[in-house]
Amino acid sequence: MGVLLLREYKEVSESSSSSWRGHLKLQSCRAEELLQFLLLKLLLVMAAASNKEYAEFEEKVKRTVYLDNLGPQVTASVLKTALGQFGNVISAQLIPIYVDSPDGQQFALVEMESPKKAMDVIGEMAAFPFMMSGMPRPVRARPAEPEMFSDRPARPGSKIQFRWLEPTDPEFEVAQKLKELTKQHAEEASALLRYQLEEEEKLEKKQDELVKTNHKKFMLLNSVMNDATVSKLTRQYKVDVTDV
Repeated sequence: MGVLLLREYKEVSESSSSSWRGHLKLQSCRAEELLQFLLLKLLLVMAAASNKEYAEFEEKVKRTVYLDNLGPQVTASVLKTALGQFGNVISAQLIPIYVDSPDGQQFALVEMESPKKAMDVIGEMAAFPFMMSGMPRPVRARPAEPEMFSDRPARPGSKIQFRWLEPTDPEFEVAQKLKELTKQHAEEASALLRYQLEEEEKLEKKQDELVKTNHKKFMLLNSVMNDATVSKLTRQYKVDVTDV
């Protein structure tokens, strides 16, 4: 009797243990499926948020105007005041300059309230000279581009990866060529900037000489009109100055 009861207890215990292990395994599978579902849902939410953020950024780019030829005295508040006549200005920021700038000129991004207002600013500055803060050259404007924003969000689906290349790596030579090409582009940009500065200095001298020449002409005409020279000539040639 004692042996029978022990055997029945052992069978019941093994059956209960097997059932409990099966239950735990089922619960573990369900928990894993739930975790995968939550992870997938989180990824979808993050992707949707990323797409929404980039779409909002693209709309911001359409509303933004890029300005150059700004004087060193120009500030964000000056930009808002100057462009406020074209519409409501949402924000204005000066772009940091990491290279030598000719004549200390600055560059800026100005966000208007709508893409139409941004195009109005560009059209007006293209049609008429727009001076700001005593800069001798008119301000230039053109539509902004995504690459001009330092805080631009990552494009959905894109991912930047970095890795160290050993000299034996097949892509090592390609990376070296890219480094050399980047250095060459920087040198070319610097040379172009120096050439632009030289040409602007030549143009400034030419315009200065032209202004001085015209000033002398007007001073000469003014002196002739003020003394008796004009009166003598009009009497001699019988010409009425009021008809000229």
